[in-house]
Amino acid sequence: MAKELTAIRTAGLYKQERIIRTAQQADIRVNDQEEVLNFCANNYLALSNHPRLIEAAKKAMDTHGYGMSSVRFICGTQDLHKMLEAAVSDYFQTDDTLLYAACFDANGGLFEPLFSEEDAIISDALNHASIIDGIRLSKAKRYRYANADMADLERCLQAARAQRYRIIATDGVFSMDGNVAPMDRICELAETYDALVMVDESHSAGVVGATGHGVAEEFGLYGRIDLFTGTLGKSFGGALGGFTTGRKEIIDLLRQRSRPYLFSNSLPPAVVGAGIEAFRMLKESHALHDKLLENVAYFLDHMQTAGFDIRPTRSAICAVMLYDAPLSQEFARRMQQEGIYVTGFYYPVVPEGQARIRVQLSAGHEKVHLDRAVAAFVKTGKALEVI
Repeated sequence: MAKELTAIRTAGLYKQERIIRTAQQADIRVNDQEEVLNFCANNYLALSNHPRLIEAAKKAMDTHGYGMSSVRFICGTQDLHKMLEAAVSDYFQTDDTLLYAACFDANGGLFEPLFSEEDAIISDALNHASIIDGIRLSKAKRYRYANADMADLERCLQAARAQRYRIIATDGVFSMDGNVAPMDRICELAETYDALVMVDESHSAGVVGATGHGVAEEFGLYGRIDLFTGTLGKSFGGALGGFTTGRKEIIDLLRQRSRPYLFSNSLPPAVVGAGIEAFRMLKESHALHDKLLENVAYFLDHMQTAGFDIRPTRSAICAVMLYDAPLSQEFARRMQQEGIYVTGFYYPVVPEGQARIRVQLSAGHEKVHLDRAVAAFVKTGKALEVI
């Protein structure tokens, strides 16, 4: 193990944690009280430190305690859990919802209870690790299609006709590039080849769509997507907790057989109470989503004008391509010296030779924050001969 760790360091792939000493928000303190602007959190709607969510969490602890000390089906289900499940279902316009400790658990517990060796799971090549691991736990036949490549998906669907049941699994927004899955075409192919459709909304819910309700809203697909998974840890407050939401029969079966649900403690009242409040806020107003979209458009326009290589995006994720792993780390280090907190992404998080800085915009950013970030990118990009 020591030799392997040395090899990781030598290759420039070793990951260092930086310590945040404040709440998660646009401006934070890291390490020894260093003030920086945060551009690498999933805090898309700026709810991670919102006073309404903090107050809701406190109230939930006052009325329902700190922890559950049990799994849901024994003695771990509170009225708050059912209220949050109803709020998620309302948001996605689905029949029912099942809460998990994280979306990793939601994806990990999805496929094995529903599909056997007689069935087929067809997965996008750039799906999140949790989807990949969930598929591995199932005995179903596995097919993989190139990212958002509908011709390749159709090839897989044709081959999967040999299996009993088929499901297409995809991210709504692919977290490293920021591109949105072509869900309209996916659903058309699913209906042609009699397949179910599952989409992970972790990076798309709260961001994509006219009011931020995700890919079903973006493409007008309510009733045509069978399953959504997602997280409370990004747009919906930034804490923890995941969910699967969709057709009633599927959710009912997962309540009976999904192992991460059956064998994990219930979400604590504070997280659930804050989650309920987050969905209440998003039902009251779309202002946070509108501001997020304005920030994304402003930042992308200025970065592209400056000459950076930016992956096409329709989300709050902006991939600034550098291609070299050590360069991405040095770029991030210099950006922090300029007061901008970003992270270099490199293998194995992204394919070899595809290193980048992943910038994540938030409704919490103001124009002055965006201008400072662009200026730091330009200064660092010129110093390292990127632009």
